[in-house]
Amino acid sequence: MLTSELEKLSPRFDVSGDSVEIIESPIEFYEILKAKIAGAQRRIYLSTLYFGAKEHELVDTIRHALKANPDLKVSILTDALRGTREAPGPTCASLIAPLYNDFGPERVEICVFHTPNLTGIRKSILPKRINEGWGLQHMKLYGIDDEVIMGGANLSDVYFTNRQDRYHIIKSRQITDYFEKIHQTVCSLSYRVLPSETERSGFTLEWPATNAQPAPLSDPKGYIATATRALSPLLLAQSGVTMSEKTTDTQIYPLLQLTPLLRPDTSTELPALTNILGKLGTLPALAGSKWTFTAGYFNMTSEIRDLLLQSKPASATILAASPWANGFYGSKGVSGMLPAGYTHFARRFLDTVARAGLSQQIVVKEWRRGTVNTPGGWSYHAKGIWITLPGEQNPSISLVGSSNYTQRSYNLDLEANTMIVTQNPDLQRRLGEEERWLQEYATTMDRDDYAKTERRVGLHVRIALWIVTLVGGAL
Repeated sequence: MLTSELEKLSPRFDVSGDSVEIIESPIEFYEILKAKIAGAQRRIYLSTLYFGAKEHELVDTIRHALKANPDLKVSILTDALRGTREAPGPTCASLIAPLYNDFGPERVEICVFHTPNLTGIRKSILPKRINEGWGLQHMKLYGIDDEVIMGGANLSDVYFTNRQDRYHIIKSRQITDYFEKIHQTVCSLSYRVLPSETERSGFTLEWPATNAQPAPLSDPKGYIATATRALSPLLLAQSGVTMSEKTTDTQIYPLLQLTPLLRPDTSTELPALTNILGKLGTLPALAGSKWTFTAGYFNMTSEIRDLLLQSKPASATILAASPWANGFYGSKGVSGMLPAGYTHFARRFLDTVARAGLSQQIVVKEWRRGTVNTPGGWSYHAKGIWITLPGEQNPSISLVGSSNYTQRSYNLDLEANTMIVTQNPDLQRRLGEEERWLQEYATTMDRDDYAKTERRVGLHVRIALWIVTLVGGAL
């Protein structure tokens, strides 16, 4: 009943609940990722926003795996703007480009996606970092042989040490194959990174003849038309599948938001999420469900906010980073004002909760573990939703992936997620544990907390928020 619309929107994969492993900490995520790469036999594909420019250990792990396994092939997809931001200094692109020289194009492919939204004069005049506001490759897909790791973590040191995220390992060849098709199709719509001994940056970008044509910078409209033809079929639900045909205790629905590449837009994440939330508020049998919604940045779309408020929960939690656990805390320029800006949004949300008479049902919590960028300080980057239906003790539905649930996520970036729907008691228990441990460092906030002097938001912050909204919001 709750998931019937998913059958029409997305492919469905039936798996055992035992095939989903949930990782708790960034350190554990990094060690598991390295171990799986080191033991890879056939394929590694990594879709990420960027590699940290100093992640030599991770790149060396990939290099050693290629040396140890002659049949292994590696494909890496990052974002062109974010991955080359620091050029001609050390960058993501210059870090991984030597793999191409070491093993050749038959075994190594390095691609960078460039949004078709940023071309011509706009691209030439906008400064780096600001230009990233027009759209990025934001998917996190870490496929190794027959397993794929889903979550929100990029491949950089903070995501391996002191930035809390979510990490689900899905052990299914079918699902890993599916996301590889998404990865490879976006690669065919991306520039190739080639090492260069003459360029100061250490690399060049090329649009090979084997790519889908035309390139985004030469003909954006033609590029989008080509991308639509390539990607649209991959997002379609399986024909002939009905609810009665489920064969296992757990179903996984891949949900993609690929708006910049689709005309018309047939992305599935936003329709799936809004459909689920809408049913919580309209189906009598679901009244009294419980949910937790989390995002690193308190900047959800107004549509999602309204549906959360209308969901009639027995109890519900919004979990977000405190200003002191926000990755932008202490940044220079406009981005340094964002943590205070998200405080402003949280306060407005609590005001709306109070006006709706839902203060006893819906709470806002802020996650803080020390102060980011100081010794022992962490940042918070987890995102997702857990839904516990009436009569259940633990969540049976959870959404995990790269999306931040912002206007930017739904209009500008490429996002990849999975909706897990399970009747497996052990997986439900583990999802419930994940929902609780992420709140271990969280504090419930009220309107008086946001009225304190240190939480007041000045006009300059509101102006900064307006500017950020114009260019797509935070990453």
